[in-house]
Amino acid sequence: MTASSGPTLFGISVIYVASILSVVAALAVMTAIYAAVTVRDPMQKRVKALTERREQLKAGIVSNTPKRRAQLVRKNETVEWMRGLLGKLQVLQDSQIGAVQQKLAQAGIRKKEWAVAVIFVRMVAPVVLGLAAAALLYWINYFPTWGPMKRFMGFAAAVGLGYKGPEIYISNISSKRTLAIRKGLPDALDLLVICAEAGLTVDAAFNRVAKELGRAYPELGDEFAMTAIELSFLNERRQAFENLAYRVNLESIKGVVTTMVQTERYGTPLASALRVLSAEFRNERMMRAEEKAARLPAIMTVPLILFILPVLFIVILGPAACAISDGFLHGKK
Repeated sequence: MTASSGPTLFGISVIYVASILSVVAALAVMTAIYAAVTVRDPMQKRVKALTERREQLKAGIVSNTPKRRAQLVRKNETVEWMRGLLGKLQVLQDSQIGAVQQKLAQAGIRKKEWAVAVIFVRMVAPVVLGLAAAALLYWINYFPTWGPMKRFMGFAAAVGLGYKGPEIYISNISSKRTLAIRKGLPDALDLLVICAEAGLTVDAAFNRVAKELGRAYPELGDEFAMTAIELSFLNERRQAFENLAYRVNLESIKGVVTTMVQTERYGTPLASALRVLSAEFRNERMMRAEEKAARLPAIMTVPLILFILPVLFIVILGPAACAISDGFLHGKK
């Protein structure tokens, strides 16, 4: 090795590796500084949807007149074409649309016309993916070593993925959103108790909590802001609370909604009821954390056996095995 080539490690120049690592570190530092400087409010992306809902309520979208509602709702030509096609095929049912709309609402998607698009994709995607899989497996013969059974299983998997893919995707988004709301609910109830004891009205309290928790829990702040808007404009305040339970797939929210409805109807003290609910939810959160901690030893058993114990045995028994092997070799000589 010449002096100009520099030191090497496993045949690789150390200076070259150090230069690459320095560039990566500098890029990481610049990215961290940019992320810290350009911190954005997570509620800004949801302001548009909240403003749209407020304008709809102002314009009378909650009116019971179907003609007036049809005039106010903006029609999407693509969605209307999908609706017409599904109607001609007689595969579009009102109950199915309602179920998909609720799943979309629980996932944070408030455009109800997208339910028709989801149903259309569930009908078209199995056909498209099935034809693609059939062409790939039988016509092009991309996997010549596969037998008939394996090819049929691949075709069936493609069709099943096309049918269940949209539903799995929406359910995944909904479960993540529900988990985020569950984490922030006890803190939100504590703030609601403080606002109620300070003399704020229910809609003002919801709006204040949404502003305070918007950065920490944007999903919960979004739902509370929407509830505050509906409380201000809807004719029946109970409907606003029921809409909150409709949009969030969480039993705790249903308990809060029941408490709020009973408070509105019978005039019971709101602060005391919310304080009891907050303590209950905090105990429930602590129990879930203790349950995860109790499951940790059983979960760590498999990684311990597969990854940690073999390395430990090699470190402990390796030198002894090498010494014994050398002893046998010297004894034979």
